[in-house]
Amino acid sequence: MTDGSLDSDFPADDGDLDLTGRPPKDIPEPKPLISHGPAKVIAMCNQKGGVGKTTSTINLGAALAGYGRRVLLVDLDPQGALSAGLGIAHHELETTVHNLLVEPRVSVDDVLMRTRVEGLDLIPSNIDLSAAEIQLVNEVGREHSLARALHPVLDRYDYVLIDCQPSLGLLTVNALACSEGVVIPMECAFFSLRGLALLTDTVAKVRDRLNPKLAVSGIVITMFDARTLHAREVMARVIEVFGDQVFHTVITRTVRFPETSVAGSRSPPGHRSPRVPRRTSRWLAR
Repeated sequence: MTDGSLDSDFPADDGDLDLTGRPPKDIPEPKPLISHGPAKVIAMCNQKGGVGKTTSTINLGAALAGYGRRVLLVDLDPQGALSAGLGIAHHELETTVHNLLVEPRVSVDDVLMRTRVEGLDLIPSNIDLSAAEIQLVNEVGREHSLARALHPVLDRYDYVLIDCQPSLGLLTVNALACSEGVVIPMECAFFSLRGLALLTDTVAKVRDRLNPKLAVSGIVITMFDARTLHAREVMARVIEVFGDQVFHTVITRTVRFPETSVAGSRSPPGHRSPRVPRRTSRWLAR
């Protein structure tokens, strides 16, 4: 491969197979858009933390913007990792997604921020959001609070990517209730399999009760180390159960990037950061 993705860091056992053990899937470059919107809303979701969800959200958003798509990132995690990863001093912000959800007078335009990436905007978050689930619990239609808040700007964007918190609480249900698709970053470890089953069950319940358009767009395997039998066995099991829902994209294990991502700083010169390779962004941008 020549796209700089981490799929090339570890060679596949068979020259005709990729890291998922399947023949590589070639996805053509997406065509330029004549106009923008309405946005496709995608929830980046896993109730387990530390699986590369936020890193995948940032890099997928940047990749889509690189293809000329207008992208809105929504930080729906009180930890504010998405905001910090984009270099925002989120702890200093007075108006965030929390205000958008619980204060009727706050509009989405009051919260929107531009990023340093052209075509990539952000609705930031900070620790204030941790109070939102309690504040929303008695609201009528509380599961659709985020959908109502985002609706006025959907025609401006091609994609909205929601970085969910690592839980299956009311905030995550809000994200699922307004999304068409769910992308699930999954750490390549056996204990992640049970969590994946629980998450897909939650997606099915939200689809049945709140949002009939919701579907799993795909599963991104992260923290994969092809040198270990454990990782290869987990990969095989996930593909056995979920089949074509597993993206051919594989994010391999690294250490330095998570350190710099949490700090909101750049990686050292010459160091390749893990990113969602272009095949995934091409697939979404079709």
